[in-house]
Amino acid sequence: MKAFELAQFGLDQLKLVEREPPRPGPREVVVKLRAASLNYRDLMFCRGVYNPKAKLPAVPLSDGAGEVVEAGPEVTRWKVGNRVCPIFNQGWIDGGYSADKAGATLGGGDLDGVLRELAAFDEQGLVAVPDRLSYEEAATLPCAAVTAWHALIVSGRVHAGQTVLTLGAGGVSVFALQFAKLHGARVIATSSSDEKLARMRQLGADETLNYRACPDWEREVRRLTDGRGVEHVVEVGGAGTLAKSVAATSAGGHIAVIGVLSQGPGLDPIPLLMKGLRLQGIFVGSRRMFEDMRSAISQGGLRPAIDQIFPFMDIQAALRHMERGSHFGKIVIGF
Repeated sequence: MKAFELAQFGLDQLKLVEREPPRPGPREVVVKLRAASLNYRDLMFCRGVYNPKAKLPAVPLSDGAGEVVEAGPEVTRWKVGNRVCPIFNQGWIDGGYSADKAGATLGGGDLDGVLRELAAFDEQGLVAVPDRLSYEEAATLPCAAVTAWHALIVSGRVHAGQTVLTLGAGGVSVFALQFAKLHGARVIATSSSDEKLARMRQLGADETLNYRACPDWEREVRRLTDGRGVEHVVEVGGAGTLAKSVAATSAGGHIAVIGVLSQGPGLDPIPLLMKGLRLQGIFVGSRRMFEDMRSAISQGGLRPAIDQIFPFMDIQAALRHMERGSHFGKIVIGF
């Protein structure tokens, strides 16, 4: 089978190799992967920024979808022909995150990822593809969608009548917009591109702000909420935006801290204390979260926003496209 391996860090070091096809263990299934999608983590890993001490060579990319083509003799959850997605953290099935569930993530140096034609997974580490979604659409879900679901629905417990602030137009932010609207919330979306903001409005954003044209966007967010601020922020910017997100959040509000896209000064803790804010770090989510999200996607008829689909052999072009930051939603690899 064909696979891409990273023998040393650097985008140009991603090489196509031939591997022996996997054989399933007693409780494993072999999945023929049909599509994969990119996350910013993948770009960081290939650059050597994310997990620089990872053992190489390694197969990158955590998010994929495919078809079960072989099952071990003790497998009960799946049959040949089932359409499935592997979960991001193969050790996190249910409950809260803990140290014993760490270190089993795909495509970041712990376990080989999905940039290969065939892969064996424990039967517990898979979720059924949502009804009506293509493999390309399903491949966008394991990291970005589950992260957004965890941030807003599980940690944030968002509900109708509340307001959500999203930053940028990457995969997590677009899914957060879609899930917020699915639960009846109001959404204020930010981006540096008016074209992307127009697409956010098409997906249901109630208000949009261009943060380059409006650098004090936290003040505008408060104006749009009658001075109160929003109940939820999906914070993907990191240190460079966190202080503004705190300023834009209402008393008792919730900030889901997800991204590391920008750098900035240290955060003053006084506003956190005075406003009684809750900052929650979000590291994707469990299989149970994925399964609950899958049901909501199927029942709500939600379709992932795909920016572009690259052929399997053009993985470096796909990563360069992500590096430029011009994408809206998810970048997908078709096998």
